[in-house]
Amino acid sequence: QEKLVESGGGLVQPGDSLRLSCTGTGSMFGDFVMGWFRQAPGKEREGVSCISLSMYNTQHYSDSVKGRFTISRDNAKKVVYLEMNNLKPEDTAMYYCAQQRWAYGRCEDVPQPDEYHFWGQGTQVTVSS
Repeated sequence: QEKLVESGGGLVQPGDSLRLSCTGTGSMFGDFVMGWFRQAPGKEREGVSCISLSMYNTQHYSDSVKGRFTISRDNAKKVVYLEMNNLKPEDTAMYYCAQQRWAYGRCEDVPQPDEYHFWGQGTQVTVSS
């Protein structure tokens, strides 16, 4: 069982940066692919990025954030980060992290919500001038 807590959201202006954190509790935190997702009002939850187990060292990003967002993980601290740069109004959403449903999986494409579980409560990111 895993419990995930997101933090780091806020209200920022276009072009600003934020770093989101997702802190876990499970003893096998490092054995799972982790993903970041977002959901804007009236829209479906969409995958933003995933990061593989450290031994594979792969990351994937949605086209809308590629080149601006960076995902990383610190297994010793049981934290996954999402560094967001050059934020745009269209990045406004509730951001969630989640764990891939099976251990020792792969991050080979943009994460799909139905392949993840143990969702956190989310952290709100609002980009507005």
